[in-house]
Amino acid sequence: MLLADDHDLFREAVAAMLTAEGGVQVVSVSRLEAVIDRMAGQTFDLILLDYQMPGMNGLSGLQRVRALAPQVPVAVMSGTTLRDLATEALACGAAGFVPKTLGIRAMIAAVKRMAAGEIFAPLSMLDAPPPLHPPLEDLTRREREVLEGICNGKSNKEIARDLDVQEVTVKLHVKTLARKLGARNRTHAAMIARDAGLTLT
Repeated sequence: MLLADDHDLFREAVAAMLTAEGGVQVVSVSRLEAVIDRMAGQTFDLILLDYQMPGMNGLSGLQRVRALAPQVPVAVMSGTTLRDLATEALACGAAGFVPKTLGIRAMIAAVKRMAAGEIFAPLSMLDAPPPLHPPLEDLTRREREVLEGICNGKSNKEIARDLDVQEVTVKLHVKTLARKLGARNRTHAAMIARDAGLTLT
């Protein structure tokens, strides 16, 4: 197999363990361009690419390698174990998604399964993506009222008049609710509120 990872110690340790304990012949490189060079002169049963190494550019590196050797299983390895990333990699044709936290016995089994044509993705080890928006329950009643006003296209002055408070108070609420929602501005806050299912009164 061809193992590509830019962390020298990790790459060498994994290669050594795969060889010693799994009987796997491993060629290891540190960059995507080195992968391309090796593919020109040698055929592999499996290619394992580090998601964050130089030249990968997200999953475009995976697609580039697959285009050069469509008959060879190409998998992605990553220290980031988000389920969305794994799903995207598999959708791009990866033979598997291998967390770097995988134990060596599991790594050997995964390598042999992928080389045999199976798909490997340990969903139990992958984290669900964080929620797109914090729950609206974090907002106080007054912050929700201000947010409703924003969603209805009202200015701070109009919201202040409706709620019978000072405009500066509304500005403070807008600042606080934007921070709680992770919103960049009023428009973004309104989009988040609608996506999160805010019921307007």
